[in-house]
Amino acid sequence: MTEHPEHPERHHYTEEEVAREVAELETKSATAARIFDLRRIIGGLFVVYGVIVTITGITDSQAAIDKAEGVNINLWTGIGMLLLGIFFLAWLKLRPTPPPLPPEGLPEERAGE
Repeated sequence: MTEHPEHPERHHYTEEEVAREVAELETKSATAARIFDLRRIIGGLFVVYGVIVTITGITDSQAAIDKAEGVNINLWTGIGMLLLGIFFLAWLKLRPTPPPLPPEGLPEERAGE
């Protein structure tokens, strides 16, 4: 028999190995989806910027307030941003991303591994 370098010996995977690998990848994907949930990102950014703008509004001079026709716009905008950020984070906490469904073809007791 001659060897064909363009056709290296291939490893044949069993169905159980493939199913286990697919289940691991689905678990990793679901974890990544929870970590990068847009509600977490948007809420976090609004809270951070809200704190910055609220502090700016608290420390604004009277001249800056007079420039905005007597309204401390930084303070009110910062409070609004804080509330919106807290809303997004509370929404994430109260309605988290659902866990992934068990893969098809695996018995129920194996799907949670």
